[in-house]
Amino acid sequence: MNPGCPNSECHSFQKNNFCKKDGHYIRKDDSRKIQRYKCSACSKKFSRATGTLEFRQKKRRINHTIFKILSSGVSMRRSAIIVGVHRTTIDRKLIYLAQKSRQMHAELLLKIGTQKVERLQFDDLITTEHTKLKPLSVSVAVDAQSRTILGAFVSQIPAFGHLAALSRRKYGKRRNFHRESMVKLFQEIAPVVSPFAEIKSDEHKLYKEVVQDYFPNAIYKQYKGEKAMIAGLGELKKNGRDPLFAINHTCAMLRANINRLFRRTWCTTKRPKRLEDHLAIYIAFHNSILLN
Repeated sequence: MNPGCPNSECHSFQKNNFCKKDGHYIRKDDSRKIQRYKCSACSKKFSRATGTLEFRQKKRRINHTIFKILSSGVSMRRSAIIVGVHRTTIDRKLIYLAQKSRQMHAELLLKIGTQKVERLQFDDLITTEHTKLKPLSVSVAVDAQSRTILGAFVSQIPAFGHLAALSRRKYGKRRNFHRESMVKLFQEIAPVVSPFAEIKSDEHKLYKEVVQDYFPNAIYKQYKGEKAMIAGLGELKKNGRDPLFAINHTCAMLRANINRLFRRTWCTTKRPKRLEDHLAIYIAFHNSILLN
């Protein structure tokens, strides 16, 4: 089937009634034969590539390689060295791959929505924005049965513990957007989770309120946090059966496979938006490759 006319001013916009084949060209970047079209109504010429995320993109051959590398604990600078491109190219590919991954995730949620998630677990993973004085929270939700990551959102939070006073002196009072992030997460996953699902989390004071707002009829259980298996690895618990194993193991995998989330690393997030992009890429990799 011919694609629709991309000219928004044409009366046959996004309709293929007047679109006919108009030759082809060999795309230099990946040597593929691309069909051209012409709209008889407005004489607009376009191709199969017009309007796609990859339109006018160079170095298409490395897209899937970078998708796998960025989901395997490799930094962006090292990715550039491995693939043999400039680090600015990796920056641009990160944004593109994040958009592509979000499309994949939206399609996955539509598919999951027909069956509904019966066992949900969620938690927050703490990381930093350039310095430990500027912490970030990553709110993550996972299907405890299939281990599918349903969503992840990044939020700014104020420093806590012994660094709180130093953070206020150096950067001023830091606003807390944790609640907004949790609301975004639950708005995204609400359509795919059963109203009567079994939901588990730790005893964070905010969680119960958010769950009651979106899933008032769910079976909600909270568990007290336990000591880590190894000092510094808060996600993997020490003894016995962990009732929150699915979410804790998923957070541990996020730390193991996203370089900027490593606990001991000099690779840190400079912009929370890019961390959210990187998370979107890993979620798509996790759900489409690791779980298959």
